[in-house]
Amino acid sequence: MDLSVGTPVDPVPESVRRALAEAADSPGYPQTYGTPRLREAAADWLRRRHGVDADPDAVLPTIGSKELVAGLPAQLGIGPGDVVVHPELAYPTYDVGARLAGARPVATDGLTALGPESVPLIWLNSPSNPTGRVLPPDHLRKVVRWARERGAVVASDECYIGLGWDASPLSILHPEVCEGSHANLLAVHSLSKRSNLAGYRAAFVTGDPDVVGELLAVRKHAGVIMPEPVQAAMTAALADDTHAEEQRERYARRRAVLWEAMEAAGWKIDHSEAGLYLWAEHPAYDAWGSVNALADLGILVAPGDFYGPAGARSVRVAVTATDERVEAAVARLTTT
Repeated sequence: MDLSVGTPVDPVPESVRRALAEAADSPGYPQTYGTPRLREAAADWLRRRHGVDADPDAVLPTIGSKELVAGLPAQLGIGPGDVVVHPELAYPTYDVGARLAGARPVATDGLTALGPESVPLIWLNSPSNPTGRVLPPDHLRKVVRWARERGAVVASDECYIGLGWDASPLSILHPEVCEGSHANLLAVHSLSKRSNLAGYRAAFVTGDPDVVGELLAVRKHAGVIMPEPVQAAMTAALADDTHAEEQRERYARRRAVLWEAMEAAGWKIDHSEAGLYLWAEHPAYDAWGSVNALADLGILVAPGDFYGPAGARSVRVAVTATDERVEAAVARLTTT
């Protein structure tokens, strides 16, 4: 039972596949900027589902969110002598992106400890991968104000924003957080989990029009362009909330039965109020001891220290496996 990688396993919605097929005859070069329909669909989705007033002209499609995370520092002109801040427990690509640009990555959840170095970019990730933690509005506002006072960009990875279970995640672009302005702010969104489009590499970034314009200028010359059939598929996915709600219900069921089984087997679940992972700890093991103990049951999970030293006693358990595999994992946990 592979619960180590959060890859979607459920079908791509029929309407999305149909849109992809209908756009398959695309012999010309696609637009780096994305079609007007795609940008409108993204802005409409943010407004409809997340209370964000995004400008379609400030929407830029990306070839999945990981590509943008890895390339953003360099594309913003960040380099040696600069610091890129990311969460203490974090997906490794934030660190990798800083290093690729020649900057220094700093993992911290507290900005007051930073020294006098230049900090042009701060990454946030709420809901968090790996922990599922949701940052409250007060915290988000403090980061935004701190960054604006210093001319820094705040890039918020919000790929799990539609999967709040015990908390309601807010975008960095929500009026309650941004205080009426998207200046210095970027929000990154992905359709990998919402619409099972991990194989399509479909995501977008939006926020400050000036910063998005800088990214567009660089990406045009770099040839970082989403294929036009994928743009059509993404447009269809963003316009359809029904399939997303159905998928959300699947994840909710899997999460509930795994949570109950793990707690009954002696595991403690921390955070995990949103997203697609359970952040779990067992009193008898460190991270790798936990990995080994679960592997003995045929259950594969990710060690917490993969996401930073603070995860040395935890594991990340994905709820993205099929119903049959989740039920098999629950049966193994229940019989130990």
